[in-house]
Amino acid sequence: MSAHVGGPAAETQPLIEADEVSAVIDGETLLAPTDIRVERGMALAVRGRNGSGKTTLLRILSGRMRPSSGTATIGCRTIDDRDRSVRRSVSALVGTPAYAPDLTLREHLRYISTTWGVTGGAADDAADELLAELRIDALARRFTTELSSGQSQMFALATALVRPFDVLILDEPEQRLDAERRALVADRIVLAKERGAAVVFASHDPGLIERIADEAITVEAP
Repeated sequence: MSAHVGGPAAETQPLIEADEVSAVIDGETLLAPTDIRVERGMALAVRGRNGSGKTTLLRILSGRMRPSSGTATIGCRTIDDRDRSVRRSVSALVGTPAYAPDLTLREHLRYISTTWGVTGGAADDAADELLAELRIDALARRFTTELSSGQSQMFALATALVRPFDVLILDEPEQRLDAERRALVADRIVLAKERGAAVVFASHDPGLIERIADEAITVEAP
């Protein structure tokens, strides 16, 4: 089921699509057949109860899980994280990122930027800008083991936002964040939309959905 949030969307070619994607493992249905269409500069919110398949859908859209049936594509390319062009297009925060224990927050972000072709001073600027925008710049020289729960969530979001991407996929970006931090995250996701990214995010927060989403779907439990 889908619902429109905000004004009417222009008729343009979707950047990311899923047609009747489902997931079944060992006879258990994790995701019932689901369709999505997300254009550039648009955000789609995925709603549903715990266990309904929201995270499974995001894993399929990020290329980390193959659907049991149906198709998921970015442009004309099947979504598969073994395809470097897909990895280059999609930035996803689904679960806890893997961190290097001997890198500071700023070093992590600079490393991620460099991995995706942002080098030299531009990588430094990207890290510093994002740390400041999310108001965790005072933590730049800390290690990830030195962060509180809320700080860890903000930094996890930073790792997804610092690199170039065409599609941004986030699983409950609001978790463990207070109202002020949620507003900062919402602003940064809206900025990604304004820069032309297609955004898909799962959320239980009606305020965040209202702020970010152009459309919303509700995933029903299998």
